[in-house]
Amino acid sequence: MHIDVLDQEQARSWRSLFAATEKIQRVRPDAATDYLNNPHEGTTTFQRFEGDPLEADHTWNDDRGPVTFAPAPVAIPLPVLHYLPTRIAYCRWPWSVLEPAKGQIRFDIIRGALDAAAARGQSLQIRFEPFVHDDIPGWYKTSGARILTGGALPEIDSNDPLYLQHWRAFVMALGKAFNGHPNLESVDVAYAGRFGECGGNADETSSRKLVDAYIEAFPDTVLLSMIGTNGCRYAAALNRPNIGWRGDGFMDGRFRAPTYVPDGLTWHHMFDEYPRQLQDFGLAETWKTAPVAMEPHATIYHLQPRVGFYKLTPECFSANFDWQVEHCLKYRPSTFMAKSVEIPAQWMDAFLRFNQKIGYQFHLHQMVLPLDARAGETFEAPVVIDNKGLAPIYRPYRFALRFVQDGFSSIVPFRQDIRKWLPDYTCFQEPVTLPSRLRAGPVRVDCGILDAAGQPVVKLSIRSVVDNGWHPITYVNVTAAKA
Repeated sequence: MHIDVLDQEQARSWRSLFAATEKIQRVRPDAATDYLNNPHEGTTTFQRFEGDPLEADHTWNDDRGPVTFAPAPVAIPLPVLHYLPTRIAYCRWPWSVLEPAKGQIRFDIIRGALDAAAARGQSLQIRFEPFVHDDIPGWYKTSGARILTGGALPEIDSNDPLYLQHWRAFVMALGKAFNGHPNLESVDVAYAGRFGECGGNADETSSRKLVDAYIEAFPDTVLLSMIGTNGCRYAAALNRPNIGWRGDGFMDGRFRAPTYVPDGLTWHHMFDEYPRQLQDFGLAETWKTAPVAMEPHATIYHLQPRVGFYKLTPECFSANFDWQVEHCLKYRPSTFMAKSVEIPAQWMDAFLRFNQKIGYQFHLHQMVLPLDARAGETFEAPVVIDNKGLAPIYRPYRFALRFVQDGFSSIVPFRQDIRKWLPDYTCFQEPVTLPSRLRAGPVRVDCGILDAAGQPVVKLSIRSVVDNGWHPITYVNVTAAKA
């Protein structure tokens, strides 16, 4: 790994800024003001990956999960620049695509999607859908299982013992193949119903059995339960740290229903559903241990002024948009799935600000270090982290210091669990040992958040950054080797 050499002039002048009698230094790095495109948070792509073309017609389709995977583009096409920068891809596939014949599961599709996301610098959120339209697996239709035919399209009877048996086997097989995959961001607990949403007709007993299949299959993976379902209520009661929730219907924009009710008094997800369900299901504190994922009703174009039943005037649209964004933030989301539709230029700044607020944003508020120390000496390092975001990070990465001197570097990780860095201040203090190989003279101190391989993976909100994620924060003067 390339190691930056010390800035010799800065290194020489650094100690003279403090009186010779001073013993400690308070490190307070300048905060970054630009957008940090960090992993595990922000807006996701949908049914595609970073750099792929956006939806051409401002709509979306749930049955178009990718099954072939092109190499990453050399440069991102101009139309894609009308979307938000993203580190997460979100893909859905119907059961009939992933298991076209009983027991013949297309693991290659999931594997290909995980690899394609990684090649674009993304992790992958996934959903397995029991059915979308009239696409119930053919083999399932002829298995003797009950099919509900009273509606416009046939549906699977989610309480049928054959459904419980076959869907469980399907989920268990996928869990055996992909549980704990390092690039698997999360799995939707889409256990029943069209699109895997709303739980179909599954009663409480069936819902519990189906949710249990996901819990058993993916014990080391974040699970996202669909709010409003029997399965979500059951999962929330289990109080498992790896189960978050997701909602479809944010920014639904339905403020007007002319001739029915006065403007502003229509039924609305964010007035009627989510506040009550968070309270009733016991989900209000879930964000502290597992993520919240949001999806707009239809697409963000649902907010535009348009003809039709829910027409919004331009004035109403402007106020509605600001209100929708403000209220999305109340649920402390980490991700927002914007359906890969072009974001109008006049909305881009607002969406960038929204993207920067959701999830985590860590700033090193202060660290106390010695001004002078011997090589091999151990000292206490009090630290204050300011999480300027709305949620913690949910990966067990490590906060660390790196000591750099004349081409030599040594990394000293902290034991601190950064998943406990909730919004606002987190204070901790740990012993740090100055590497014994350091010679007398200045040593540069960098900080970073590292993955299991010891590589910087998350940028802190610090203006100065080198080496793909290390942040230079100060120097320490090495006086001599430890006696």
